[in-house]
Amino acid sequence: MCETSPTDPTDPMAEAFEAQRDRLRAVAYRMLGSHTDAEDVVQEAWLRLSRQDAAAIRNLAGWLTTVVGRISLDVLRSRQARPEAPYDDRLPELAVKLDEGPVPEDDAVLADSVGLALLVVLESLGPSERLAFVLHDLFAVPFDEIGQILGRSTAATKMLASRARRKVQAIERPTGTGREQREVVQAFLAAARGGDFEELLRVLDPEVKLTVDAPSGVFVTLGATKVATGAQLSAGAAAQGRAALVNGLPGIISWREDGTPLSVLAFTVVHGRITDITVVIDPAKLELMDLPDPA
Repeated sequence: MCETSPTDPTDPMAEAFEAQRDRLRAVAYRMLGSHTDAEDVVQEAWLRLSRQDAAAIRNLAGWLTTVVGRISLDVLRSRQARPEAPYDDRLPELAVKLDEGPVPEDDAVLADSVGLALLVVLESLGPSERLAFVLHDLFAVPFDEIGQILGRSTAATKMLASRARRKVQAIERPTGTGREQREVVQAFLAAARGGDFEELLRVLDPEVKLTVDAPSGVFVTLGATKVATGAQLSAGAAAQGRAALVNGLPGIISWREDGTPLSVLAFTVVHGRITDITVVIDPAKLELMDLPDPA
């Protein structure tokens, strides 16, 4: 069978695939934590579909989900087999867009359970655990179908998902509306610019975690006192930045004078305090992001 572009409007199979593309991309991204890898998986799923007899596929959505799950599982297993390229020492890829102000859908995005914290936890799961949890808990795929992908019984698949779920349930998710979270972040930035150490301690959770993705690696700082001290020293870049949504979290994008990206920050706010700050300053990582141009 001839392989055609999945965007070809004259091909019924391509049209049916396009209707599933966003969902398939979401499945692959939550499995892999990488937009690039997710796109590759979706493209491979199209290639496999284009070689099939469409009339023989009774449930296209289910068939495609299974294919994407199997391809993603292969990718996860190949990562484990390449110790020279570990995935547990890097941050998941970030989706960044300018925050143009509070609109109703923003709060829905900020309340999305698939945020930075969840992606980090998913990176720590084994491939089978991750597949079982993502497909069942996030996309409602029945356990018997997941078991067929994994080559395990339904009961064993349920156990995998249960173990993963316990780890995920330990995550503190963002609370409050989008507007309330932005206000906490703005208070933090104002305190950092003004050198108000006491105000910084007020808006930071005592056990706040600061993760910096730099050219030389990923560095973590724990505790409000240490994070507040660092915030006072690095407030200048954030002061020149613009409000953004980073994987649905309130954040800041900053640029250099020549227009190249300087940094991306994302904040997790729980019960009125910042519990996590993620900072990306690695130029190579910033270049890979689809960042807007400075105003």
